[in-house]
Amino acid sequence: ATLGNSDLAQGQAHTLIGTLLLIPGLALFLGIVWVLGRITPAPETQAKPKRSAETPSPLRLIHPASFVLLVILSGSAMGMGWAINTYKYHLTKLPIYASDNRKVATIPTETESWIKVGQDKIVAAEILEVLGTSNYVSRTYMQKEPGPDGIRHVVELHVAYYTNQIDTVPHVPERCFVGGGMTQVAASQTYPLNLDQSRWILDPTMDVDPVYTARTSAKWSDTRGKRVRLPRGIEHVRLRASTYDQPGSGKIFSGYFFVANGTVASSAKDVRFLAFNLENDYAYYMKVQFTSVSVTSPEQLAEVASSLLGELLPDLVLCVPDWVEVEAGRYPPGNFAANDPSREN
Repeated sequence: ATLGNSDLAQGQAHTLIGTLLLIPGLALFLGIVWVLGRITPAPETQAKPKRSAETPSPLRLIHPASFVLLVILSGSAMGMGWAINTYKYHLTKLPIYASDNRKVATIPTETESWIKVGQDKIVAAEILEVLGTSNYVSRTYMQKEPGPDGIRHVVELHVAYYTNQIDTVPHVPERCFVGGGMTQVAASQTYPLNLDQSRWILDPTMDVDPVYTARTSAKWSDTRGKRVRLPRGIEHVRLRASTYDQPGSGKIFSGYFFVANGTVASSAKDVRFLAFNLENDYAYYMKVQFTSVSVTSPEQLAEVASSLLGELLPDLVLCVPDWVEVEAGRYPPGNFAANDPSREN
């Protein structure tokens, strides 16, 4: 999935992979040189008297190019092992889940401005297999009061949590909607989500990277006002939105973003960049997607999504691991970082 996209040829993991790919390239080069040397006719020389048959030394049977290649491969293998052990690189990722394995379906069905309508969608077994996770929720919300345009907008919220499969391409509307028969009207663009930050406060324990905290709703959440850390960069989160033509139903607007390894991302490419951080033991991402037919533009979808997300955000964050605790080695139990003195607690 990564080698087919030139935009992904960057970052620690891809630098490492690129270095490894130099080894077979060098081997191929030396092999070509050796073959050319064998097929090039040697200059005629005066006949020399034949020597008596003797058993050749094993060292004489080794071609110089083969010997050089063997030395390079051995040195590369030892150097790679040294780098992995010294810099604590992790080429595979471990699965990780929210505290108490909290599921995304636990988010409130009602908030200050929104209320659930209808039943949550339960996908069939064959669709679930394609979705790639059973930790998901597809729920429709309606505004309790009309917005500035006099309409009570309806939005379908789809949230899905993934771990231990970070190199797979996330299911996004550009692929799924088009694959389902819709036509994408124009290229996707990102739009800012203007979240209400009036009740956010900075985590005083974070000295370098600012991390905000917020409380769940004391009225609508089952956690009743629990303070949680929000993902890094949430104050700048953007929605990647598109417009689609739905045969027989007019236009449909859909947009999404991701929470991945404690940070927000607005594209599948960014999710892979975050997941391939070689210093992380674990990897996860959560897709948050908004779809509506009641809005008239991607910009309006972003406005409506900002309202709903702003009231659900703390509860959504409870459904992913607290990445500050993960990096400090305090979560999950048995976290390898807990025994690594190079990481601060």
